[in-house]
Amino acid sequence: MPDLQSPWMVLMLSLVSGAIRVSTPYLFVSLGECLTEKGGRVNLGLEGILVSGAMSGYAVSYLSGSPWAGVLAAALVGLVLGCIHGLVCSLPRVSDIAFGIALMLLGTGLAFFLGKPFIEPQAPALPSLELGKWAASVQVQQLLRINLLFVIGVVLAFVLQWGMRATRWGLVLRLVGDHAETARAMGYPLTRIRITATAVGGLLAGIGGAYLSLVYPGSWNEGLSSGQGLMAVALVIFARWQPLRCLWAALLFGAAGALGPALQAIGVTSGYYLFNAAPYVLTLVIMIISCRPNRALAGAPGELSLTR
Repeated sequence: MPDLQSPWMVLMLSLVSGAIRVSTPYLFVSLGECLTEKGGRVNLGLEGILVSGAMSGYAVSYLSGSPWAGVLAAALVGLVLGCIHGLVCSLPRVSDIAFGIALMLLGTGLAFFLGKPFIEPQAPALPSLELGKWAASVQVQQLLRINLLFVIGVVLAFVLQWGMRATRWGLVLRLVGDHAETARAMGYPLTRIRITATAVGGLLAGIGGAYLSLVYPGSWNEGLSSGQGLMAVALVIFARWQPLRCLWAALLFGAAGALGPALQAIGVTSGYYLFNAAPYVLTLVIMIISCRPNRALAGAPGELSLTR
C-alpha cells in the first residue's frame, strides 16, 4: 500500500486531480474548434465565446438559482456567436481569421460590459460527483471529486471520434473540409454544413465557459479565461484534428495548469507564478514543434485558410 501522505504521492494526486479540473474548458473548446475546422473554417473568436459563456452562465445561474440553467444559457450564447461567425464568414471575401479576431473582441467586450453587476454576487455552482467518499485520504477524495461536465466531455470526445469515421454526417463534414468542390459536385450544401459545424463548435465553447464560472475557479471576473480560447486552437493543431487526441491534449494542458497549485500543496512556494506560466510555455513549445517543415499542419483539412 503506497504512503498517500508522502510528498511525491501528494504531488501526483494533486497533479492528476488538478489536471481533470483544469482540462475541462480546454476539452470543450478544443472539441468545438475541431468540429469547426473539420468543416473547413477557423474560429479565432473562441476566446470571446468562452468569456461570453462564462458570464452568461454565471448570470443566469445567479438569477435563476439553477446552475444547469446557466450551462444551458452559456450553450445558447455560444451557439448564437458561433452561428454569427459561420454566417458572416459565408459572405464573399470575408476572412475567417480576421472576423474571428473581431468576434473575440466583441464577445469579451460585451461580457465585460454586461457582466459588471455579477462580479460580487455568488451564484450557485455545479455539483460534483463525490466518488471518493469511501477513502480516508483527503487527496484521494479530491482526486475522485469529478464534475459531470468533465464526464460529458470525455464521452463526447469518443462519440465525435467515432462519428467522424463511421457515420454519414462525419464523412460529409470531412469531405466539405477537405474537398469543397467535390462536395459541391455531389450536391452537398457547403454553406449550411459549415455554418452548422461552426455554430455547434461555438455551443461547446460556451459550455466550456460555463465550467469556468460555475465549477473551477467558480466565479465571474474579467480575467477568468486567461487566453484558454486561443490556446485551444494550438491544442487542436497539436491533436492533429482528432477529437480523441483533443482529450489527451486537454489533460496535458490541464496538468500544466495544475502544476503550480500541486507544488504549493507540498510546500513548494518559490517560483509559484513562474510555474503558473506552464500552459503558455507549453503552447509555445507545441507551436514550435508543430511548425517544423516536416510536420507543419500535417493532417489539416484541405480547405482551411491556414493551409492556403
